[in-house]
Amino acid sequence: MATAAVATASLLAASRLSHAASSSSFACPRRYPAAILCFVRLQRRSSSNVFRRRFCRMGHSAAAAAAAATSASLGLTKPNAVEIPQIIFAAKEVDSVEWEGDILTVAVSENDMKKDQDSKFVNLILKKLDEKLSGLLAEASAEEDFSGKSGQSTVLRLPGLGFKRIGLLGLGSSSSKVSAYRGIGEAVAAVAKVAQASNAAVCLASSDGLSEESKVIAASAIASGTVLGVFEDNRFKSDTKKPLLKTVDIIGFGSGSELDQKLKYATDVCSGVIFGIELVNAPANVLTPGVMAEEASKIAASYSDVLTATILDVEQCKELKMGSYLGVAAASSNAPHFIHLCYKPPGGDVKRKLAIVGKGLTFDSGGYNIKTGPGCSIELMKFDMGGAAAALGTAKALGQIKPPGVEVHFIVAACENMISGAGMRPGDILTASNGKTIEVNNTDAEGRLTLADALVYACNQGIEKVVDLATLTGACVVALGPNIAGFFSPNDDLAKEIDAAAEATGEKFWRMPLEESYWESMKSGVADMVNTGGRQGGAITAALFLKQFVDEKVQWLHIDMAGPVWNDKKRAATGFGVSTLVEWVLKNSQ
Repeated sequence: MATAAVATASLLAASRLSHAASSSSFACPRRYPAAILCFVRLQRRSSSNVFRRRFCRMGHSAAAAAAAATSASLGLTKPNAVEIPQIIFAAKEVDSVEWEGDILTVAVSENDMKKDQDSKFVNLILKKLDEKLSGLLAEASAEEDFSGKSGQSTVLRLPGLGFKRIGLLGLGSSSSKVSAYRGIGEAVAAVAKVAQASNAAVCLASSDGLSEESKVIAASAIASGTVLGVFEDNRFKSDTKKPLLKTVDIIGFGSGSELDQKLKYATDVCSGVIFGIELVNAPANVLTPGVMAEEASKIAASYSDVLTATILDVEQCKELKMGSYLGVAAASSNAPHFIHLCYKPPGGDVKRKLAIVGKGLTFDSGGYNIKTGPGCSIELMKFDMGGAAAALGTAKALGQIKPPGVEVHFIVAACENMISGAGMRPGDILTASNGKTIEVNNTDAEGRLTLADALVYACNQGIEKVVDLATLTGACVVALGPNIAGFFSPNDDLAKEIDAAAEATGEKFWRMPLEESYWESMKSGVADMVNTGGRQGGAITAALFLKQFVDEKVQWLHIDMAGPVWNDKKRAATGFGVSTLVEWVLKNSQ
């Protein structure tokens, strides 16, 4: 990041980064032997699918064997092998009052909490439940001052009934937003955790005004929120607890194959989000560029029917003249790894070609412009590969979903930005793979330098559209705060596609201006450009810099996700971007 940076069913398939402690890729040596630096060009057209799969497995086995034969990662830190949570969702049309299990949860809006002159619920479901509980529900909600506001919850223990506990969960004044239903799912996970419940049910106090399509979307969002709410990344804690919640019944949202598929889709996407979270949470002494390449190759091996992997080493990047990327990587003792996963649909019928490029700085010291002083967040710079995590998490999810008709290239120029006598200096001039020269006036504006060569590489794959994601500037955090990503694009149609995808997932994005006049501040007296302009409009000038490396025939959109990549309150990654990218790819597949 720049100087001012601030920072079931499907979870059965969600492979942890830890896997088994004895073979964990996170136990890889700090530098791979040259013989296993890459799984060379797995997708050569002359190679058969059988060869590609076999070679991927061979490369993976060799890397794992080398890792096991060498010393553990810096600090002797290895992730624990943690049991993957497995939640099975079932859509049921039953009377919620008659449901039997550990905890019944009811999503309640503020309007649902209205009472008549006798202090009885007007809402039919709440009234029916309250009658079964002899007025206890109305009494407790009054005592707890529960009014249905978003984030509110109250739980009652109920001995002698079909369900042991009942929970009221606040939807707020508006129940039409995806984020509200995802919040309900998170609340279900939270109350189930406190109650130590192994099974739960969730229903709406009122579904009036919800179309059948809206019910399907709401049920999917609740499932997503529950899965992500149950998940805890305990790989690096000495004391871990297993999640208890195993099944969730979703009542009153309909039933049938469409809803079942949507619930399966939700859990598939969550597996990609969790993978992204784990990547960002992993410390830089564990997740090196080489280990990230290893994890990417594991994804390709797991879904070899639709995914192939190409990992380029330093020499191969030199052959492609990636001077901008290699300039950033030069100071680190951990070798850079250029990652390229390619998704091709089953059957091979490709109607559209896309690319997703993620910034992959596994640690950013700032280089000679080292991050110093309050607010520099150097201790959090493991999250500077959040864009790469989103790209790889999306690849994992799509490997399970297998959308037709679309080819997707996932590209990450993985490296570290460190300090050494071999590193780039302020004033150095780098030459990118498209021949453009860059005067480095700030070594802490390194992410855009790696993305430059990654974008050139992406455009050379014959794609029609490319989206890049990066924890790029503190300026974007200042502009939009910690929860909203800014995006830039000269193409209105592509901008609308991302807006629509974000609306479907509940992730927050805001389109920013791509003000061409600001490019004046990026001009160099001795090269084609400098790598950073002044403090004002820093997110815009960063986007303008990236634009120089995109083919004019390719539709391009840049996402600056420096804010929402990390949750300061939880002190953990969010998995931001995966859900929206998956939705975007699926829209293009149609």
